[in-house]
Amino acid sequence: MKPSFVMALILAGLFGLGMAALLLPATFLFPGAGLPWRPVGDAAQHAVAQRFFIASGWGWPPLDIGLMGGLNLAFADGIPLLALPLKALRGVLPPGFHGIGLWYALAWAALPPAAAWAMAGAGERRLLPLLSVAVAAVSMPAFIMRFGHAALCGQAVLWLGLGLYLRLVDAQRPRKLGLWIAAILLQGATLLIHPYLAVMTLALLAAVPATLLLRGRGFLGAGLGLAAALALVLGIMAGFGYLGATGDGQRWYGAFALNLLSPIWPFRSFFLGGLVGTEIDATGHGGWEGYNWLGTGLILALLLVVLRHGRAVLGGLRAHAGLVLVCSALVLLAVSTRVGAGHAVLLDLGTPPAALEQFRASGRFFWPVGAALLLGAAVLLSRAGKAGVWALAALAVVQFIDAAPQRAAFAAWAAQRPAWRLDAEALRPAIAAATRVTIIPSWACTGPRDDETREAIVELLALISETPRPVNTMYAARWRVPPVCEPVTGPAAPGELRLTWREGRWER
Repeated sequence: MKPSFVMALILAGLFGLGMAALLLPATFLFPGAGLPWRPVGDAAQHAVAQRFFIASGWGWPPLDIGLMGGLNLAFADGIPLLALPLKALRGVLPPGFHGIGLWYALAWAALPPAAAWAMAGAGERRLLPLLSVAVAAVSMPAFIMRFGHAALCGQAVLWLGLGLYLRLVDAQRPRKLGLWIAAILLQGATLLIHPYLAVMTLALLAAVPATLLLRGRGFLGAGLGLAAALALVLGIMAGFGYLGATGDGQRWYGAFALNLLSPIWPFRSFFLGGLVGTEIDATGHGGWEGYNWLGTGLILALLLVVLRHGRAVLGGLRAHAGLVLVCSALVLLAVSTRVGAGHAVLLDLGTPPAALEQFRASGRFFWPVGAALLLGAAVLLSRAGKAGVWALAALAVVQFIDAAPQRAAFAAWAAQRPAWRLDAEALRPAIAAATRVTIIPSWACTGPRDDETREAIVELLALISETPRPVNTMYAARWRVPPVCEPVTGPAAPGELRLTWREGRWER
């Protein structure tokens, strides 16, 4: 390895760590029990699931949360890749610890060196281009603005997938067994972060045999490698209890899609954000899942390479035709069967196939496309002489500055300390003394629009998770056996604590 390459990876990692330290408070990174504030939003669900999982006994499938009646941790977005080692170390963890805050720091620290490593797959070893792509990558709006969903911040795996793709299609690398082993293991690890990310990295891996085929080179070995990766994913899904899961039964695919204007819609852009006030939406669901503003720096970089280096762009597209096809397919999946442009639905193809309901938040599938656009632009600029390298560095700075409002939103979210709305001090000793907690109503007994009761249930579960006790309910995106509403009758069992939501408060 060249010293400049190693130094770039080190500096990129330090940059990511520095950003995490700057944006995330210590109490966010290392939470505990007994705090005077409560977790909120999806992060509360993730923290609750991890705490209950860590406190539950080991079982089979390995991700079952025994204290929640066997709910699978993955269906509550509890990041199994991190939760499993934390559970193994639970004897030394402080009371009430969970790893959700720590995961954000890991995500920010991992992404810049992953991006630099990906660019090195195109043969780049110089310090400035590698650091430039690292800075630009960690400034991608679609990465920063996923802060409400911890697992989906693990987008470093997309850059690792792109880096593996470049190395696996490189004719100058005849020995690729180690790379294929790494690619297969990456697929397994990514599944244990989040299934959406696993689909994306698997698509990037599928681009390898596709590109080799379109180049007229032998692709059977790459096809076998892809099959091995898919086999590992299916094996983990079978062994860890992913298979057979169902959602809430509603048709959502197409509701949370990529708007055709989303990549150029500058919501929360430092330079252009004054032009718009919110995400672009054509389906009536807010446009959040389809948020994919590319950033001013990347858009300028794309314009520059197209206008000044058009032949190189066409040559790159031909050389990586398999990746182009995969990215095109991801765009189609992201756009969905309800094609929105601006505030209008241009085309509605009707009810989609049932299999697509597994990907109802389809707008997310543009993320690897955005990463590939950034990587391609960075590679082409770095090959355009000193002027191109300095242009890349300048545009990375523009991208970083443009993301300032997004980082500010993330930091404000991580720093919020909302007080408990329930009487935490009174309930904590009662929960600690109980052998079981029954929440009335259960999640299945609430109405789909009863947000007040559902928020109250999540808050109560967050309090219970400080000293986990068996509970009768939980919120999850998917279930192997969907819960049904069963009214609680009869007297409480010995040691059972029943808490009923009535007139805006919890009653014993």
